[in-house]
Amino acid sequence: MSFPSELARQYIDGEWLTGNGAWDIIDFNPYNGEKLCSVTVATAAEVDLAYRAAERAQREWATVGPYERRTVLENAVRLVGERGGEIIELIVDELGGTRAKAEYEVRVALEFLREAVGQAIRPVARLLPSADDGKENRVYRLPVGVIGVISSFNFPFLVTMKTVAPALALGNAVVVKPHQNAPVAGGGLVARIFEDAGLPPGLLNVTITDSAEIGDSFIQHPVPKVISFTGSNRVGRHVAAVAAGQFKRTVLELSGDSALVVLEDADLDHAVRAAVYSRFLFQGQVSMAANRILVDRSVEKDFTDRFTMAVAALPSGDPRDPDTRIGPVISAFQAESLAVLVDGAIEAGATALVRGRTRGNLVEPTVLTGLPEGSPLLEQEIFGPVALLVPFDGEDDAVRLVNDSPYGLSGAVHTVDAERGVRFARRVRGGTFHVNGATAQDDPAVAFGGEERSGMGRLNGEASVDAFTTRKWISVQRGRTGFPF
Repeated sequence: MSFPSELARQYIDGEWLTGNGAWDIIDFNPYNGEKLCSVTVATAAEVDLAYRAAERAQREWATVGPYERRTVLENAVRLVGERGGEIIELIVDELGGTRAKAEYEVRVALEFLREAVGQAIRPVARLLPSADDGKENRVYRLPVGVIGVISSFNFPFLVTMKTVAPALALGNAVVVKPHQNAPVAGGGLVARIFEDAGLPPGLLNVTITDSAEIGDSFIQHPVPKVISFTGSNRVGRHVAAVAAGQFKRTVLELSGDSALVVLEDADLDHAVRAAVYSRFLFQGQVSMAANRILVDRSVEKDFTDRFTMAVAALPSGDPRDPDTRIGPVISAFQAESLAVLVDGAIEAGATALVRGRTRGNLVEPTVLTGLPEGSPLLEQEIFGPVALLVPFDGEDDAVRLVNDSPYGLSGAVHTVDAERGVRFARRVRGGTFHVNGATAQDDPAVAFGGEERSGMGRLNGEASVDAFTTRKWISVQRGRTGFPF
């Protein structure tokens, strides 16, 4: 399949347009360096056009019956199902993710779309009692209006869809700014699906651009009432500060420093498989990835031997090869940064149990151990295929180490006693934690989000309803009541 470069354009008010910015974003295949397409960036004026189109279209969309909105979402489900193979090919080419990763992304995005189908027709009002006789209290959930979405490069189709689908289902309009490393998978592709699904023009707009061109205009614009951002902690802080200055609501899914904990009674073979997956999914370029793998000292040697053997056997190379498990990182800059990070850790006293080579953007897995407690590397997100093994002495020590991080996104604990695992998880700070599973998990029906530097707010299921609607109280007085004056 040839790359769909026709989707590498701005999509504003139902029209596919060429941007008017001063420069182009060049979209490269991270594995072989092939130029996939170029996009002339949108200007602040075009961002304004997109938001104004969304504002106009949303007024009517909010009055459309929920079954009509549901039909559009059902059509989108059908189209993603029919085009799944093409979408997978596109994701592999644009992101350098393996075929297994792309298949996972499309499968989960479909589940989020199906969840949005149901959200379109769920109850949007409640009748509450009153302390006053003859009075009823109605609380309506109304769409917030227009939502600005800034999506990430690592799971761009999924991340964009998990925000866009419920937002539209609930009666909102959306303007998307995809990551410049994924302008098609995270932008044009989603727009084409909803266009073909029958979504009226203006309700979904895509502006492919960068802050170097538009500054903060995407966030500061007066139309959007909610900004949904997925990305780094550094950028997320800025988004939060700018949005707060204008009393905008934000949903921020930010960086992580997740830990996978192996207690002394864990099934080691299963824990090894979970740890390998948790650390090396999409080359570790996942905020939920297991940055730190904490192992009880009583099983440290046994686990380490099995883990390093499994990591060393991971096939690296062409992401189109179905046997490949480690493809390229997203850019040459990222590859170079990872090499510097590993070299610095070894110079500071760490030991490389597995030391992968770097060939272009292909960074083979590395496993480090012996990092001194307090090492900065243990408190930062490593966006690449580098695993840190850290021993601990007993469960209390493990809890301390997990919590010794400024982040709180995800994590996992492995033990044969599931309820012990639950007790452990309840002691850990963070938004999500999993017993006998991977750190990288998402589910359309369960609230997902982070604490501390990992973000604010939640998405998925009822959490998306909270994020993309506002409550309005309307009281009705039956009969007449007295007033104090």
